[in-house]
Amino acid sequence: MRFISEAESAKLVTHEMAFVAIREALVAACHQASSSFPVVLGHGSSEANRFTVKSAATPDVAGLKVGSYWPANLERGLPRHNSLILLFDQAVGRIDVAIAAGVVNAYRTAAADAVAADLLARSDATTLAVFGSGHQARYEVAALTRIRPIDRVLIVGRDPARADAFATELREKGLDARPAPAERACVAADIIVTATSARAPLFDAEWVRPGTHVASMGSDARGKQELPPALFARAALFCDLPNQSRDIGELQHAGPELMVTAIGEVIAGRCGGRSSDEEITLFDSSGLALQDLYIARHILAALNNRTGG
Repeated sequence: MRFISEAESAKLVTHEMAFVAIREALVAACHQASSSFPVVLGHGSSEANRFTVKSAATPDVAGLKVGSYWPANLERGLPRHNSLILLFDQAVGRIDVAIAAGVVNAYRTAAADAVAADLLARSDATTLAVFGSGHQARYEVAALTRIRPIDRVLIVGRDPARADAFATELREKGLDARPAPAERACVAADIIVTATSARAPLFDAEWVRPGTHVASMGSDARGKQELPPALFARAALFCDLPNQSRDIGELQHAGPELMVTAIGEVIAGRCGGRSSDEEITLFDSSGLALQDLYIARHILAALNNRTGG
């Protein structure tokens, strides 16, 4: 079995790589030959410590990702989130490759929102509102500023000190960044991204202007919720995988009568995306195992190119 350490995978991954890999994975998720299996949601000896197991298969790749969330790690100076990707040798059923992928997972998650925003957000979007000031929020900003001319970032955070620190980091990178209350951020935003572990709506639907693109990436378990359900009826709804999104994603809170489009169908040209500059678009990213498997293949290719393997 080949093992790629956290240090190795973190050196190899880039936003460009993640964007390409996740775009491929989202298209593959819509293919009839692909299978995404039910997500396992578990916890450690302490119920505060959570993990998920996501698995999938295509004719070319099969495997799984184990993701963990240990909240007390923040006090230890360690990442709260971690990931391990396992790829099968499909000839014999053994694990062929294991990739420690904590940093890779952050790139992969942000890339899904960037791929969707590249299709759904207005081309002139310049103001980004970010709910959350933690680890993932930083990757979300970096990924989205690559694909839209974002020059202003409004940060909505529960901890003022962390929001201030995040804003300072972004200003050092040339962005006009500042903490803001939720209503002010939403009213000003062209793109709204939620990167939290919330279990209740973070803002009111009425605060979202026509033409805004909204992305939720924090809802990945039953009971999690970041968006107001009243927004669903006002927006065109997109997601990574409809069945999973309605089961554990943000759209578990949407009525069954509402139409939801897999973003892979838009990438493939089989469905339309944004229909007008006034339309509100909404993307729910519950996170797919295929995204992990595809970015793992790109990590392997980059490592082979570097080593001449």
